[in-house]
Amino acid sequence: MRPSRHLILALAALAAALSLAACERGSGPASGGTAAAAAEAVARPSRQYTIEEFVASTQMGGVSFNGDESKLLFAANRDGVWNVFTVPVEGGDWMPVTNSTTDNSWAVSFFPNDDRILIARDKGGDELDHLYVIAADGSETDLTPGTGPEHALKADFLGFSGDGDHFWVVSNERDPRFFDLYRYASDGYARELVFRNDQGWEPSEVSPDGRFAAFADPNTTNDGDLHVVELATGKATKVSEHTGDAIFAAQDFSPDGEWLYYTANDAGEFAALRRVSTRDWTHEDVRSADWDIVDAALSDSGRYLAVSTNVDGSTGVQLFDTTTNTEVALPELPGGEIRNLRIGRSDARLAFYLNGDRQPSDLYVLDLGGEPRALTRALNPAIDAADLVDSQVVRFPSFDGLQIPNILWKPHQASADNRAPALVWVHGGPGGQTTRAFAQVQQFLANHGYVVLGINNRGSSGYGKTFYAADDGRHGREPLWDVIEAKRWLAQQDYVDPDRIGVIGGSYGGYMVLAALAYHPGEFRAGVDIFGVANWVRTLESIPPYWESFREALYREIGNPETQRDFLLATSPLNHAGNIDVPLMVLQGANDPRVIQPESDDVVAAVRANGVPVEYVVFPDEGHGFTKKANQIAGYGAVLAFLDEHLKNAPVPAPAPRPARIPVGADGTENAEIPRSE
Repeated sequence: MRPSRHLILALAALAAALSLAACERGSGPASGGTAAAAAEAVARPSRQYTIEEFVASTQMGGVSFNGDESKLLFAANRDGVWNVFTVPVEGGDWMPVTNSTTDNSWAVSFFPNDDRILIARDKGGDELDHLYVIAADGSETDLTPGTGPEHALKADFLGFSGDGDHFWVVSNERDPRFFDLYRYASDGYARELVFRNDQGWEPSEVSPDGRFAAFADPNTTNDGDLHVVELATGKATKVSEHTGDAIFAAQDFSPDGEWLYYTANDAGEFAALRRVSTRDWTHEDVRSADWDIVDAALSDSGRYLAVSTNVDGSTGVQLFDTTTNTEVALPELPGGEIRNLRIGRSDARLAFYLNGDRQPSDLYVLDLGGEPRALTRALNPAIDAADLVDSQVVRFPSFDGLQIPNILWKPHQASADNRAPALVWVHGGPGGQTTRAFAQVQQFLANHGYVVLGINNRGSSGYGKTFYAADDGRHGREPLWDVIEAKRWLAQQDYVDPDRIGVIGGSYGGYMVLAALAYHPGEFRAGVDIFGVANWVRTLESIPPYWESFREALYREIGNPETQRDFLLATSPLNHAGNIDVPLMVLQGANDPRVIQPESDDVVAAVRANGVPVEYVVFPDEGHGFTKKANQIAGYGAVLAFLDEHLKNAPVPAPAPRPARIPVGADGTENAEIPRSE
């Protein structure tokens, strides 16, 4: 199995505001009618932990076996920033591969035939990743050099050849808008351009024999094609003929290059796994579910197929033996789910992360037929997991009856006799999803007495393509109204103080925070905007050049700044910041390439002009997300202090209801000042 997936799609990257990763699968969703019952728990005292204690837990990611499967490669933020480590599969001390105190490094892969290591690194969160080889003596070689404000290079890894003699890299060095495909020699790193990407497609997968490459071709955020290119001739074959909207996504090639495995939702609401023959382009069904299959990968031999399914916000991983078409039983591990399953070249050894509500991801190794071995301990030993909370899936009907799924974190001590302040947490996007995951910030807030409702408003991924498309051209309207309904649902719960409800979110979720305060004044008592969009025109005009292949898709989702400028101005909270009359906190990374700092600068100045308390935190060494422990401590510690001052402990003002300001819709509906719903 190739240890690295391809370049993250630009729209998916836009959604990645805060990490809300894997978590324990629940017994199932609670319906809107039983949501309150699902949240019931025996009130118990729990120790409160400081933000320093929460951040002292370790985050980890990436995993790769070395050639003889004696070691694993991974990345972790143990020492304050993300560095790369190895650990013996039998257990033992971590051996550092990188020792940065400033810039994050990410684990990519061991070389298949020796212990050289590939890593990725950017500078200060600018997301301009370069690929480096770390030799046995610790020396580094930048495989993708190139800098400069006019043309800052970005590169990604697409895997090794089956024999390990070559590997593939994509880079935008020729044209900042497009990613070309290069083949590198493992010995000496000589390279060859094997596909000049003038089409602007997104490189996805390369067959281990080097004959074929798969490319995504996004049309809209709801529709995209898939092409297979024969690299020797440059001949492209479209393998995604369909009617209506559907997304086709390459997953993996078979070892002999005879089959491309892909997911597609053209036959229904959810993505199923299929494969297409590179000989005659016939298609075969492989796996399907009543939810989206989100990832699939073959072992190096092709014997095993690992499949991941998004089941109502939880991830289910299955392993299949392709020679018998049967499922291989994986161990039932307490308190979590298996994530990021990797298969060793021998087909006898697996590596994976175990993640649960009260358990950050820990790295495990499993010899098939044996017992799993934990190689790490991520949770700070000073934290008693019993003091953390289990998340729950709850649903409520929105203003039009549409059922809205949510993830709820309810403090142990919250009850009808001890009502708690609450927050609506809005994820990034557009698209994106709040999942059942070990969520450090949500657990921190719940530990300090806040109910946190992570809404998956219409337009979220994971609930079918109709739900996903329901926000197109409606930003600032229906999806935002779901957020307002979430607040009203919280206010009806007997363990929530209805007068102390705020809203928090990052990236697109930060936009929703600003929009809720600007277009629905009087609904929330306070807001926390984490690098959120304030001005859609500026954001869309300043997207990085390497998102060029997604520009039109993004315009169709949000609006075109050339042809729909009035609509975008109407749905930009900055232009309505005069309505924001409750305390606001804004957090921003100075190097953010997606939501640039002027977005936050301007909204802070505008709201301060209203005489409203505004707190502003800028991290000069961060981008679109706060990855360094010192900044997490400063940022999220400040968030708690802000919420305690303005939400938990502030006197409740007399109600002053104001009409909602409804932005113009993409369909041309006029602005109106009307009460939205009661």
